[in-house]
Amino acid sequence: MVLVTPSGGGGSDGDRPQRARPRDGVDLAARIDTYTQNTIRRSAFHPPTALDRRTIADGVGLYLDGRHKDAAERLSEVDFGVATFTDTATGRRFAEIADRARESARGWGRVYIDLSRPAATWSVQVPHPVADADSEKLGIGAWRGTPGGVMVMAGANRRAGEGDAADVAHRRDTVFHAVCAELVAHRLPGIQLHGYADSTEPDYDVIVSTGKGDHGRSWGEGLSSALRREGFEVCRVWVRRCSLEGRTNVQGRTAAAAELPFLHVEFSRSIRESEKRTERAVTAIGEAAGHLAHSARPTRSEPAAR
Repeated sequence: MVLVTPSGGGGSDGDRPQRARPRDGVDLAARIDTYTQNTIRRSAFHPPTALDRRTIADGVGLYLDGRHKDAAERLSEVDFGVATFTDTATGRRFAEIADRARESARGWGRVYIDLSRPAATWSVQVPHPVADADSEKLGIGAWRGTPGGVMVMAGANRRAGEGDAADVAHRRDTVFHAVCAELVAHRLPGIQLHGYADSTEPDYDVIVSTGKGDHGRSWGEGLSSALRREGFEVCRVWVRRCSLEGRTNVQGRTAAAAELPFLHVEFSRSIRESEKRTERAVTAIGEAAGHLAHSARPTRSEPAAR
């Protein structure tokens, strides 16, 4: 386990204050791109035990509760750790919870927690990096755009495991799901980002769904409107039938059982492969998530089913 704490900051030169670059500053987008290309793309997947899942979820929960030392100790039991950095693009502090021993062998993923707010207010989930190419870029942009977020990333290609073992959006026996369930227990609304081939739904750029439940309907309407303002064609699954409706998504089912807002959003390849279109999509996500985050009042509830 590695725990990196804030290393201080700037000072002044006479009467001219100078803003120092944080010694622990990193470009989060570049860091995640390196992780995606060098680790996730080649990672194996080792199914976690129930104890592994419980331990990591507990560690994340403790960290969200402000018990950072206890969180680090708990996570170290499974060779996970916490490191804190400053994102150079936003100037915001964040914590990274990740595998410190066998990241490319286990493929259990990472968690990023924004530390610029007293408490987390929402989550963005990236279950299929690599398989849904560039979906992580949407996740990074969304996380950066709205303070108070927690970003959960899967750590292996969905095809890395035996059968569908690494398809974290459709299995409950993964670290990804255990962490997302912990976020539900902390009453954090979640938006999960996916990608599809343009040929799957050629008439639409984005498919917005509330998953199994409908508690994210207001959020979904806000996101759909924001996306349309950015020039995208949007299919709202509560209005008409679309492919990839996300009804069987297990994180969505957990949120629905807890009566918590959840969105399952599919982005076409033409959006994800274009930097400009991605930026426009991120703007829309941020607009909708910002309204949600401002109205959120996170409180701890009983643990959700894992």
